[in-house]
Amino acid sequence: MDSVLSHYESFLAPIYSWMTGGADAAFARGGAELDSLRLIPLRAGAVALDLGSGFGMHSIPLARKGFSVIAVDSSAALLRELRGHAGALSIQTVEADLLDFPQCLAGPADVILCMGDTLTHLASRQAIKSLCEQAAAALMPGGTFVLSFRDYSTPMLRESRFIPVRSDADRVFTCFLEYGNEHVDVYDLLQERQGSEWTQRVSSYRKLRLPPDWVAATLRAAGLQVTQEAGSSGMIRLVARAIPSSS
Repeated sequence: MDSVLSHYESFLAPIYSWMTGGADAAFARGGAELDSLRLIPLRAGAVALDLGSGFGMHSIPLARKGFSVIAVDSSAALLRELRGHAGALSIQTVEADLLDFPQCLAGPADVILCMGDTLTHLASRQAIKSLCEQAAAALMPGGTFVLSFRDYSTPMLRESRFIPVRSDADRVFTCFLEYGNEHVDVYDLLQERQGSEWTQRVSSYRKLRLPPDWVAATLRAAGLQVTQEAGSSGMIRLVARAIPSSS
């Protein structure tokens, strides 16, 4: 079983934008998701923090909307790809663990995102609790913390544990899930054509099984107002807001 970091660096990062349908398509989906959330800069110099930014699916659209974006990810390869897409956009990339994000901020953030199942990559529920508390403390009054993640709390059974991700003439990518008490082990299988031959690589890593009600309760315990919505690609989306200033 690989760590999340080693799995991404050696396996997922080189194919991640392909896996999502290509960078431009991913930016369009990310932008549409931000539109549905009505995330627009409400002040000059508005700061958005994108945790687990990857190659910029949400960072690029955030910057296009006028936010000054801080993109945090543990994958150096994905951050290099993000910088290649960013051009002159106001995006600062930071290679760091998610729980170290407060060190990246010079002041409060207007928006914090943790999207695309990033949350389940953390090591424990205590780590989730710490992240929620840190996000609540980092938001300016009225700021928004948005999380999306897959609900693994109810196990898939038998053949439903095999999940086709993407395929084309030269690649076939499939996931297989194996459930434990607190975690789900994710096995990624990549078959690639090299000339007339096909090769197969398999890598695995572990994700947390997080009941949405527990995550929502953890956000409320941190002092945030929470609503639950249907997210993109079958994910759960929680929108947590800091209490606005009374002045």
